[in-house]
Amino acid sequence: MPPEISLAFSHPERRAQATAPDTPHDRISLRDHVVEVEIGAFQPERGRTQRVCFNVVVEVRPQGELADDVDRILSYDRITDAIAAELAVERLNLLETLAERVAARVLAEPQALRCFIRIEKLDLGPGALGVEIVRTRDTLPETVNAEPDTPAPLVFMLTVEAMTSPHLKPWLDGIEARGVPAILCVSHSGLPRPQVPVALAQRRIDLLDLETSAWVLAARDKRCVVVDSRTELDWASRKGRISVWAPSKMVLDATDPPANDDPATLARWLARELGAAAPVDIADLTPPA
Repeated sequence: MPPEISLAFSHPERRAQATAPDTPHDRISLRDHVVEVEIGAFQPERGRTQRVCFNVVVEVRPQGELADDVDRILSYDRITDAIAAELAVERLNLLETLAERVAARVLAEPQALRCFIRIEKLDLGPGALGVEIVRTRDTLPETVNAEPDTPAPLVFMLTVEAMTSPHLKPWLDGIEARGVPAILCVSHSGLPRPQVPVALAQRRIDLLDLETSAWVLAARDKRCVVVDSRTELDWASRKGRISVWAPSKMVLDATDPPANDDPATLARWLARELGAAAPVDIADLTPPA
């Protein structure tokens, strides 16, 4: 096997050695760290966990005299903590996304200079399927303080009756006049929904029914913009916009999803996720003139 091919399939530690600068750096490594996690873009990967293997090598700056003090080194648990923290943020579709995020978290450590990360799925076939990336501190995107802090929005619940009420526009006028971001959580459409014996399929059906209501509401007032991701909600909050939440993506991707798809439960869960106050029924606002 040609050396370059052999190197491509070698452990990241050997790859680090082969591409070392003229003045080699110290290295720490994590080998064959296996975690059970739900991840993947394909439908058969949803609703089940699979084994994912992490191999990480971090090149670190020389620390001089350590005096056998653990506080002066990049500890191994900082790597495993970085993996656990990123897996806890949200359900991910791509190993590439996970690798980028773990690398960014590891390279945020002051001792870290360069990071090799290989992540492999172990249960999708007879072999391991994975990705490997190499990142340095100077290749990380500038994300810190790129945006101001996201203000906590007001979360409102709307029944079907509220959505069709003649008071809808005055209610929205009142929310808009407050000058703070708002998120509207809708109720089920009231239309007949299929009932199936598979829990995951039923959850998708119920969530899609809520999204039908969201789009109906958006059609009634142009200020109501349907959004389905945390990134979009944060952006709309920074701009002081009114959003209508389409819950499917956030609920299905959550590592700690709401217990059920009751609209009130979903609204409370969203408020907690966003650090907002408890949801308010829009009909409880001061009656419009």
